[in-house]
Amino acid sequence: MMSTEVKDRLFTRDYIFVCIAAFMMSFSFFILVPTLPLYLKDTFGIGQAMVGVVLSCYVVAVLSVRPMAGFVADTLPRKSVYIISYAIFVASFLGYFFITQTLALFILLRVFHGFSFGMLTTAGNTLVIDVMPSSRRGEGLGYYGVTNNLAMAFGPMAGLFITASGNYTLLFLTSLLTGTVGLILGALVRAPRRELKERVEFKLSADRFFMKEGIRACIAFMLLAIPYGMTTSYMALYAKSVGITHNAGLFFTVMAAGLIASRLHSGKQVDRGYITETIRLGICIAFLGALGEASLATAGAYSVTLAYVVYFVTAFLFGYGYGTMFPAYNTLFINLAPNSRRATANATYLTGWDVGIGGGMLLGGYIAEYGYSYCYIFGAVLVLLALIFFVMSVTPHFHKYRLR
Repeated sequence: MMSTEVKDRLFTRDYIFVCIAAFMMSFSFFILVPTLPLYLKDTFGIGQAMVGVVLSCYVVAVLSVRPMAGFVADTLPRKSVYIISYAIFVASFLGYFFITQTLALFILLRVFHGFSFGMLTTAGNTLVIDVMPSSRRGEGLGYYGVTNNLAMAFGPMAGLFITASGNYTLLFLTSLLTGTVGLILGALVRAPRRELKERVEFKLSADRFFMKEGIRACIAFMLLAIPYGMTTSYMALYAKSVGITHNAGLFFTVMAAGLIASRLHSGKQVDRGYITETIRLGICIAFLGALGEASLATAGAYSVTLAYVVYFVTAFLFGYGYGTMFPAYNTLFINLAPNSRRATANATYLTGWDVGIGGGMLLGGYIAEYGYSYCYIFGAVLVLLALIFFVMSVTPHFHKYRLR
């Protein structure tokens, strides 16, 4: 007589609501990514250098609030932290309708918006873990990550389409409405009640803000994030420099397709226990993508057609590699922390990513002065270094200190 394995149910009402709420949040964020530079130039008449300063304030704000976000989400009721930060995130969009004269006030608005985003993403990444079965955590985190990938694929396109006629009011209204829908769905999520023994004491110490057990993994993740930051920031300019002038923006759509396609198997592998193996595979595939980016200039020197082939194949490989490692990496941090410190683990995980993304933006701008191809050669080297460090240091450390 054959036995059938009954899986814990993943797609519950609450899990679906959290995922849709995450998509709405990410969509309202990504719709502004390619359009805010245009808005700043048209509204305030500032140059490219100042645009970079204004945009970087958001990243700095997100980074500065991450450690506190993990501590707060572990100490206070998780659902309350999530809803309050989501409400502030949505309310911040109202400021874009009124602050059109003073650049200093706009910078303050971006900083305030960044604080709410950092708190919201940390609480949201933890809340989704609370509402899914632990036996399907890798798979659940994988599908949760798809919501961000879909927003990254469609948000920028929607934003550029809306602003084609210079209608920035409609742009901000769309962000406000999508964020509001997400807030409503998030409020309907029924978060499980945390046991008293899981609650932490309100005691300030360094390890309450940053999970020291995850420092090695955080370093490797930061090394991987730097090439990702350079890709999202400078790939369009790099493509133009090698003769790719048509459909250059499809790079990010193809990359998002790779990110999504990878989730069909990577989460399930994580749930089978292959956490470090899945991360290694993802890094290896990402390395192939990074090599493709580094060789794009050489391909363009031979023919534009070859450059287009390399351009889109690279986009898919790069996305597939990172998409493979994301749910596994998140699970790795969660498995190093007790249940009472899930949010701190997530904050540490996201901090490594944020630092790397910011570093990629800054380093990429400096290295690009000597040629865009050098950015991606440097990026490929960093991915290789991350692979070596992960295999030799992170993996044995994880197997020694993992709690589950």
